[in-house]
Amino acid sequence: MQKGIKFRIYPNREQKNFIHQTLGCCRFIYNRGLAMRKEGYENGEKIGYSQTSAMLTELKKREEFAFLK
Repeated sequence: MQKGIKFRIYPNREQKNFIHQTLGCCRFIYNRGLAMRKEGYENGEKIGYSQTSAMLTELKKREEFAFLK
């Protein structure tokens, strides 16, 4: 048997903005990684964790993606 506990949170405006920003970055990274893996699959390549992680590192270095830092 598994049990779970749910908690309700009541963030203030600053915390809400931070949560939205963080989740937006997570969605962006997930979708970029997924697109990279799909493209690799279509080309017959295997894209693993290390390549995906390297892509994230390179994105963080670029100025237009400074929000990921």
